[in-house]
Amino acid sequence: MRRQKSLVTVLIYILLAALALVFIAPIIIVAFNSFKNKLYIMSAPFEFPNSMTFEGGNYLRGIVNSGFFGKSITSLLTGFSDAWSTAVNGLSSIGAFGRSLFITVFSVLLILLCASMCAWYINRSNSRFCRLFYYILVFSMVVPFQMVMYTMTSTVAKLSLNNPVGIIFVYLGFGAGLSVFMYSGFVKSVPIEIEEAAMIDGCNPLQTFFRVVFPVLKPITVTVAILETMWIWNDYLLPYLVLGSKFKTIPVAVQLAMQGAYGSVDWGSFMAMLVLAIIPIIIFYLFGQKYIIEGVIAGAVKG
Repeated sequence: MRRQKSLVTVLIYILLAALALVFIAPIIIVAFNSFKNKLYIMSAPFEFPNSMTFEGGNYLRGIVNSGFFGKSITSLLTGFSDAWSTAVNGLSSIGAFGRSLFITVFSVLLILLCASMCAWYINRSNSRFCRLFYYILVFSMVVPFQMVMYTMTSTVAKLSLNNPVGIIFVYLGFGAGLSVFMYSGFVKSVPIEIEEAAMIDGCNPLQTFFRVVFPVLKPITVTVAILETMWIWNDYLLPYLVLGSKFKTIPVAVQLAMQGAYGSVDWGSFMAMLVLAIIPIIIFYLFGQKYIIEGVIAGAVKG
């Protein structure tokens, strides 16, 4: 019996290793193709770079052509009198990387704050309105984005949200459904007695949430943050529809800058920019991966 279990364990590890290789292989292929001449990328995409195929200028050329890091961030501090205009116009010169970072960080922070408070209030309130609002949020998860994108684009333009600051609120709307759903499942596992004890000690609802409840939500918070960060950082369609070519994020900048006349594509620079775009999200994922399984299971099963 022990030998059979050991054999099954070995087979499972072999299967998992093969699946891991399947998922990692595209990233590896993109990485070593980023150091090859574009002619050899098409003719020999699976070969490692050598003295003949190596191209050392892909990264520099890609960064320059796509405006990856921008010109300067000092324009955020000078030359504008209105605060909103300062933020919007300043973000036009910090580069695709800076805009993607700004949009991702503040969108995720806003989603975490609003979704956690909303889920807590829904679970601690027994009103019909809260239950109806929860079901509306859950229903929004199954509505395809393609059904609302044209209406959304028109509405965003009318509300003057078609800029790097305004798109943060658009992401809040699209990300609230999944986030509230996951938070709600986790909040149900939080003992209400600790909240009652905090209120007896003199805490108001906001103090109870931020001092008692929110620290307990750390696993699901990290899980939601990782999922939303991966979505927003890699998103192409929503920034393209809302921001256009004026405020390019990394996916939009790479797609527009690497395509030349008559449909020609600088594949070397394209691969290099993909590698630079992947690195931050991989680092973020590695730092928070230990919370993913715990948070997903708690958020989807409890209650």
